[in-house]
Amino acid sequence: MPPTLTAIKLIHTAAWTFFVVCILSLPISALLNRMDYALTATLFIILECAILALNKCKCPLTALASRYTTDRADNFDIYLPRVIARYNKTIFGTLFIAGELCVLLRWLA
Repeated sequence: MPPTLTAIKLIHTAAWTFFVVCILSLPISALLNRMDYALTATLFIILECAILALNKCKCPLTALASRYTTDRADNFDIYLPRVIARYNKTIFGTLFIAGELCVLLRWLA
């Protein structure tokens, strides 16, 4: 694997981890009544969604990684198991909505 592709995959995995932490922090923030944390996480996630929307639902790092390999497996551009990479948006989109519902319910309580 070319060193550039390795670097892209590491950066992509780090960014993915950051956003997963933001998503998973939502129900925790709600339980702790830290709406400031929930708002910050939500804004980061919305920013990521906007970036994906502007790039036809693909991470810009995917296009960059594709320059360095002909592999197009679901996880060619990130260090994730193939099944998680394939269903990433479904899994974490669902968790994001669930987390936001937790925040909303706590805020209304």
